[in-house]
Amino acid sequence: DHRPHLFRKKLRVNPEIFDLILDQISDHPIFQTQSNNPQLPVAIQLAIFLNRAGHYGNAITPEDICQWAGVSVGSVINCTNRVMVALLDQHDDFIAIPLENSEEMERSRRWAEDRSCCSWRNDIFAADGSAIPLSEKPSIYGETFYDRKSRYSLNCQ
Repeated sequence: DHRPHLFRKKLRVNPEIFDLILDQISDHPIFQTQSNNPQLPVAIQLAIFLNRAGHYGNAITPEDICQWAGVSVGSVINCTNRVMVALLDQHDDFIAIPLENSEEMERSRRWAEDRSCCSWRNDIFAADGSAIPLSEKPSIYGETFYDRKSRYSLNCQ
């Protein structure tokens, strides 16, 4: 709360956005356990995931994250996997194609026309396609993250 610039530097989101994401995933069943070994709080798991997703290369090995978060390497991997499952399950709640004749679609068309060229008016799904490299193959659906540059990454679309 007192140093949002440091928060953004590590987690790549504003504290307010972190709280919104946390509210959306906290009740997901992946974070429930019947084990005698309780999971880390969902906020810590999300922080571990965001730190890992927001960095790449040698600066973000599971060992680096476990030292930063004060947890084991296995916990870093488990937290990453759990948060990824919870986020992927939210896909349909946040990604939707507006209806063809809706006001939202018309606003999108106007925005595209005003900020680009008019021939793109009906092509609202343009994205830069930037790839965010991952330090290793995700353990869940790992093959789907393999990109054309022969590395594992998330695509920003």
